[in-house]
Amino acid sequence: MTDEKIPPNNNEDPDFRDTNRELEEKIKQLEEEKNKLSKRIENLEKENEIFRKELQAKGADIEELLKQNKDLKFRVNMNSSNSSKPPASDGLRKVIHKSLRKSSGKKSGGQPGHAGHSMTVPHRPDETIEYLPVKCRDCPNIDTCKSLGKLSLSEDRYTVDVRFQIYVSDHRTFKAEGCPLGHDDVAVFPENVKAFVQYGDTVTELAGILNTYGAMSISRIRCLFNEVLGLTISEGTIISMVKRCADKVEPAMEKIRDKLKDSKVVHYDESGLRVDKHLGWVHNASNDKYTYQIIHEKRGFEGMKAAGIIEQFKGVAVHDCWLPYWSFDSMSHATCGTHFLRELNAIEELEPDHQWVKRFRELLLSMKRSKDLTLSIGEGQVDPGRIETYMGIYDDIMRQADRECPPPKETPGKRRPARGKERALIERFQDLKQDVCRFIYDIDVPFTNNQAEQDIRNVKVKGKVSGCFRTTEGASDYLRLMSFISTARKHGVTSYAALKAAFDGDYSMVIRDSD
Repeated sequence: MTDEKIPPNNNEDPDFRDTNRELEEKIKQLEEEKNKLSKRIENLEKENEIFRKELQAKGADIEELLKQNKDLKFRVNMNSSNSSKPPASDGLRKVIHKSLRKSSGKKSGGQPGHAGHSMTVPHRPDETIEYLPVKCRDCPNIDTCKSLGKLSLSEDRYTVDVRFQIYVSDHRTFKAEGCPLGHDDVAVFPENVKAFVQYGDTVTELAGILNTYGAMSISRIRCLFNEVLGLTISEGTIISMVKRCADKVEPAMEKIRDKLKDSKVVHYDESGLRVDKHLGWVHNASNDKYTYQIIHEKRGFEGMKAAGIIEQFKGVAVHDCWLPYWSFDSMSHATCGTHFLRELNAIEELEPDHQWVKRFRELLLSMKRSKDLTLSIGEGQVDPGRIETYMGIYDDIMRQADRECPPPKETPGKRRPARGKERALIERFQDLKQDVCRFIYDIDVPFTNNQAEQDIRNVKVKGKVSGCFRTTEGASDYLRLMSFISTARKHGVTSYAALKAAFDGDYSMVIRDSD
């Protein structure tokens, strides 16, 4: 029988117990470190999420700042060549205007075959002034030389001048008394002769023309009458004269308004005017034959309605694409091509790498040239095949515009992001394609709204030369007179002749049934 050595009990081994205790303590420490690390990781993940959100917000802020910077650059660079701002707003900056016209290669001035206009003698001379050779002036034989033909006319010249003088008419009425036929009566003065001494209609008409078409202030008209004609007229009297002229043309204004309502094409525009220390708005409705202008405190929908034309108008309204015009759905719309060309110039300056801008500008100009060629040869419409080709190019350019300037991404539940000037213009072209191109579909619709801008330009000239109007009534009188004079000139009638006829109650030369 062999002796076997029995292993000791580990639980009773002190060395084993110490090792086990150390392991347990180490495991406990590791678990504590693990918990700490887990908490730290959890905190780091929370901080990371916060930082991620902050970065996203800052990224959005940066993107918004970049858009704002682009918009500010757009506004700073705006001038008369790339926006609707007038040339006077350019100040001392040198602005290079991109002309829509192509050089013809011809020299400036009258071309061969052009019918010239030379000055002529209006009527027979009122006086004749003779100039003799110096040695003949005091010669006793002068009459003999003339009778023998030794002194003959060498050359004849004329000067056309103006002599200002006051013309006084003495109006007298008589009364018949003791008439054998019983016709005892007293004559009456004409309606326009009311005072013992008064100014005649010619002075009143001249004051009205100088104040409106001449854009002169009341004080300068007073000085002109005093210094040139010797008439000491007060400013209050001149104001009354202008009002009297405006009242004389009022019946014609109603007829002009009716003519425009029935027209096929009418141009609309509005312009600011200072009245009684406040900004008022002049609303213009006109075409190539008639002009109608009013003053109103509002620029938009209410002011447009106040003119009494646009609500009942059924034709084509040409305007600058301002939003309130689209509130009137009884009419068709045509937008101004020149306004779009200026806006395209501004976008090109801001984004020179965007090729859709150049292509669209050339498309507009190409359609305009086709329209002008059609008018020059007397055709009634642009070739339909050519129009279809243009529309295909139009759509292709819009697809390119979407690629070069895509719409901003919208986030659900958040406000729609700003589109920017370029994107807004693209969407306007896409939404208003028919109205942008109406000028090439309809031969009577022009490419631009220049008619309205030219008709309303007198308001700016008046404001710069004479300053603001003190009363709304004064501004209204000015616009009534200016509307009548503008209409007269469109019919080839001078402002003086038209106003003189209005004083006689005759508007036939201005308001014509044949129009």
